[in-house]
Amino acid sequence: MKTIVIRSARDLHIEERTAQAPEAGQVRVHIQAGGICGSDLHYFNHGGFGSVRLKEPMILGHEVSGKIAELGPEVHDLKVGQLVAVSPSRPCGECSYCTAGHQNHCPNMRFYGSAMPFPHIQGAFREHLVVDAAQCAVADGLSAGEAAMAEPLSVVLHGAQRAGDLMGKRVLVTGCGPIGMLAVLVARAAGAVEIVATDVEDFTLAKAKSVGADSTHNVATSPNALAKYAQGKGHFDILFECSGVAAALSDAVSAMKPRGIIMQLGLGGDMTLPVQAMTAKELELRGSFRFHSEFFTAVDMMRNGRLDVKPLITHTFALADAVSAFEKASDRSEVIKAQIAF
Repeated sequence: MKTIVIRSARDLHIEERTAQAPEAGQVRVHIQAGGICGSDLHYFNHGGFGSVRLKEPMILGHEVSGKIAELGPEVHDLKVGQLVAVSPSRPCGECSYCTAGHQNHCPNMRFYGSAMPFPHIQGAFREHLVVDAAQCAVADGLSAGEAAMAEPLSVVLHGAQRAGDLMGKRVLVTGCGPIGMLAVLVARAAGAVEIVATDVEDFTLAKAKSVGADSTHNVATSPNALAKYAQGKGHFDILFECSGVAAALSDAVSAMKPRGIIMQLGLGGDMTLPVQAMTAKELELRGSFRFHSEFFTAVDMMRNGRLDVKPLITHTFALADAVSAFEKASDRSEVIKAQIAF
């Protein structure tokens, strides 16, 4: 089978690997669609991020969907031919974090396409993937591309759960990549009364407005755009910080109401925080890392029409054009989510 392998920065290849057969409780999925994530781009452009570096060749990818091609023994709830979204979250289920319901913090997590441990956890960008049946969320009624959006949507749903009730709240979203765009969608579905989005690209801001943002601001061309929201000690109840850029968070603090909540979703490396200003306003900074049970909620919300992610899939490439796909996915002036059709 064909796989997409990264060896070092800008060294991406399509390589042949041997396909596996499913064992008890497993299924073989013929992958149909795979979304290129920000972490995939970090491996492609920089060979890693922060202290996480590639130390061996690694199959990329963790946002995937496909059709079940083969059932292993003891699998009864799935059928050959069904479209499924495949959760990349594979916790051990036995540690103290798993038994407490915090599977996203499992120290033995096997998350597809991760160079955090060594040997690396090989990814899901391959024509055939053997998975546990428990990882499969039936996605009938969705396109393969929509089903592959379940993973990034799960990230945002976990963050929204950490933020608390959004009904009637005024929400600021900084950074309008796929995660920021999904934050707009989720906040709107959860009843936010006002959503304002910022970014440095007019293209992404226009898309944010089309999917539910009430107003948008290009902070590259209008660096003081948030100043008007700072009057009266601030305007926003909740910030979804999706850029991972320290300046974005710092500028947003002045626009936050006292006792507001900052949800940090963007991962861009270490950030310097305006601690004194945050302290004076009694702001809460809450982290959000991955997800687990939210994956199946994400698929259900897409299937029942609560969330429409189709507008965010702006580009689809053939597997043979994987290098071009990664190069294009890095262009935020034209791309929200680029996917590969397997």
